[in-house]
Amino acid sequence: MNQPTKTYQDDPYIQKRRWTILVIQNLFVFMSTLDGSIVNIALPVISKNLNLPIAKTEWVVSSYLIAICTLILFFGKLGDIIGKIRVFKMGSAVFIIGSFLCGFSTSLTMLVICRIIQALGASMTMANSQGIITDIFPARERGKALGLVGTFVSLGSIAGPSLGGVLVSLLGWQSIFWVNVPIGLVALILGLKILPKDLTKVKTKLDIPGSLLFAVFIISLFAGLLLGQQVGYGDFRILFAFIIAIITFLTFVWVESHKGAPMLQLTLFKNSLFSLSILCGFLVFVANFCFNIISPFYTENILHLTPLSAGLILMLFPVTMAVIAPFSGALSDKIGSELLTFAGLLVMVIAQVGLATLHSGSSIIMVGILVAMLGLGSGLFQSPNNSLVMSTVARTQLGIAGSVNSLVRNFGMVVGISAATTTLFSVMSAKAGYRVTGLIPNRPDIFIEGMHVVFIGSSIICLVSAFLTGWRLFKSRRLKITPQ
Repeated sequence: MNQPTKTYQDDPYIQKRRWTILVIQNLFVFMSTLDGSIVNIALPVISKNLNLPIAKTEWVVSSYLIAICTLILFFGKLGDIIGKIRVFKMGSAVFIIGSFLCGFSTSLTMLVICRIIQALGASMTMANSQGIITDIFPARERGKALGLVGTFVSLGSIAGPSLGGVLVSLLGWQSIFWVNVPIGLVALILGLKILPKDLTKVKTKLDIPGSLLFAVFIISLFAGLLLGQQVGYGDFRILFAFIIAIITFLTFVWVESHKGAPMLQLTLFKNSLFSLSILCGFLVFVANFCFNIISPFYTENILHLTPLSAGLILMLFPVTMAVIAPFSGALSDKIGSELLTFAGLLVMVIAQVGLATLHSGSSIIMVGILVAMLGLGSGLFQSPNNSLVMSTVARTQLGIAGSVNSLVRNFGMVVGISAATTTLFSVMSAKAGYRVTGLIPNRPDIFIEGMHVVFIGSSIICLVSAFLTGWRLFKSRRLKITPQ
């Protein structure tokens, strides 16, 4: 393949503005990942205002994440064909429109449709942001720039409950969507003026069969998981959805492995270090979203805190992470990423075990300490793990690796939500003696028992990930010692 005669590194105008471009990118990265979790803290309020049980309001969160998982690989491929910056700009505009419409929703159906519009724009920006940064930044600064993108991704993912709590208390639940509009418009205007034209476009066709198969797989899998909570997993319709998911996934893998220009390069996963880092990142997002979906209901309905107070307590997570993540990223350059990811996961295990001991009489201070510990562990883990993911692939595959990383992150969010709510309602139903799909008035003990099982499960997930990173650390140290 012929190399382009000109690159962004050759353009002094672009290089002078490369950090401004990074800020524009990170604003949309932050907002699009934030909107995957910011709704969690508002679910109790939305549930009351729209007269919906918890199991149904969960679709406000899940529909957004499912749509992103379905579309992100497609838009990554589309960016390679028609231009990554072009797709990013279009996605920015779509995301702002979706955010504006969400605030006017008066029913669950309308809100879910508007969330899907939001997700359409978010997937367009997520799929191409890391590729744009890779193209614009010179090699000596690329790692730092990608690390900052990863930090904003992680902050956006876990800042939702805390920031959302403050907004819901002060301005109402609609504000969690409308806050994106002015920020997004400023970023979009700057982007239209500063972002350059695409220099390279790949002459290939879209992988339509792969795109359709992957969409069917994602939709059938998570529709089965989420609807199973309401009608039971023994229902033939739910079993049929899972069968469709398995068949389409296997067919997708076969089709992608036999195509010359597939939507997903399966050869990436032959790299064991890449696969292990991706798996650990997935498991951590599953565990964190078990916390994200449960904690608002615990703090508001069991501890009887206002959304503002609950938001301030939960804000300890992103604040702690924001303080730790930059130091963790800088330290990883000196001592290596493996040790920091391992230490971070051990802290997360301790925090998750602590969360499993909370009850209706737990002190706010203890809750705050455990939330901050979870942020500390995540801060130690996320940036070094993102660096590991991107450093294990060739420069020509950085865009693909970034799309896979984004996909797995969002996939982990949906799995975490599904696993947490399925476990919670199953335990509550067993305790109550009948099928439960929401909080039971005057029975906080039933919710707490279900919450304990959820956090025990998430602590086990973190422990498994810690074991895997410990093995990775041992292997890397052994490779360094062997040649001596």
